[in-house]
Amino acid sequence: MPERTRTVSERAKAMLVITVAALVLATAYSAALGGNGWLWFAWVVLGLATLGLVAAREK
Repeated sequence: MPERTRTVSERAKAMLVITVAALVLATAYSAALGGNGWLWFAWVVLGLATLGLVAAREK
């Protein structure tokens, strides 16, 4: 039975796509309903997690 694991590279790419999509959604939400500090804080945390995953991939 073949093992179905994703490589770190695939995970990093998926995380990057999620981070960019979250940025688009956060921007649209802020433009439509006004800024929300917690929304942007959550996006920054997601962005830092993505950067950490990408940095781990490059080592």
